[in-house]
Amino acid sequence: MAEQTGESMLEIRQLNKTFGSLKALDNLSFHVNPGEIFGFVGSNGAGKTTAMRIMMGVMAAESGEVEWNGTPLDFATRRRIGYMPSERGLYPRMQVGPQLEYLARLHGLDKATARENTDKWAERLGIAWRRDDNVQKLSLGNQQRVQLASALVHNPDLLILDEPFSGLDPTAVEVMSNVLQEKAATGAPVIFSSHQLDLVERLSERVGIISQGSMVAEGTVDELRTTDAEQFAAAVGLSQADAAAALQPLRISLEPDPQAGTAEAPARDGVTRFVFTPPHGVSDQDVLRTLMAAGPVHEFAPRRPHLSELFNNVVVTPDEEPDKTEEPKKRGWFGRKKGA
Repeated sequence: MAEQTGESMLEIRQLNKTFGSLKALDNLSFHVNPGEIFGFVGSNGAGKTTAMRIMMGVMAAESGEVEWNGTPLDFATRRRIGYMPSERGLYPRMQVGPQLEYLARLHGLDKATARENTDKWAERLGIAWRRDDNVQKLSLGNQQRVQLASALVHNPDLLILDEPFSGLDPTAVEVMSNVLQEKAATGAPVIFSSHQLDLVERLSERVGIISQGSMVAEGTVDELRTTDAEQFAAAVGLSQADAAAALQPLRISLEPDPQAGTAEAPARDGVTRFVFTPPHGVSDQDVLRTLMAAGPVHEFAPRRPHLSELFNNVVVTPDEEPDKTEEPKKRGWFGRKKGA
């Protein structure tokens, strides 16, 4: 990551936007530092796309500011942004190569540089062999590659990408991930949205989770995954009931492991997986000795919850919107209030 300057390169401050009775953005504020990859996540309809469109000037906010290096974004500044919308923003009947050159020229590049950059990014993103094909003839994945090339072809100083990994195969995901990391390494801020939370967790230095137009959690991945009390995960050759009975004298309550059945915690016949937090005065070694006395212990280790668990805990979807007169109830392990 590039060294952070005294002020955030991209700052979004108290954005508000309504559509009829719907409050799409509600005092949304966050920032993206120079050379930082910022994962912007939330459920469908949370306000991610609306916020990105306002950043680009495609849509106007009712109030709030979007600043870059302390200056409001204007037309000249936005020409230095690489923007990738969630919907296709390409001319379907135009050839890939000429289209990328045309878009580069719109951002102020001369003809020779536009062609050079088009060749560079078409090759890098694996679409050089489709240079003379109309966009509409490409698969959705290759159209997504062209869309990303259009956001990079003018050597932008800032990237704003709305669902850039949608529809990509694993090879293309890896190529795009490398491109974002390389762009951030030059000092450019990168903000991207995605529903692939494992990818967000792997790529992002900081993450912001938006729900119903407001930022409900923000911080580094490590900060978001840190809990108030240390948690442990275990896999034992006991039934859930027998494991619970063995640990009952230690006042330990077992919770099903949310990762059970995944590659990290594969399901195994005769093995029960659970998570727990030792109460005050009980050490992890006390728990381990108790479990080993009761039966075989296959795994026992400290556990840090993944981003997907935090997401499920703090995001409120429209179907489960709480009574506005009551404080929303948090589920699971992440019960800390924002700012606590």
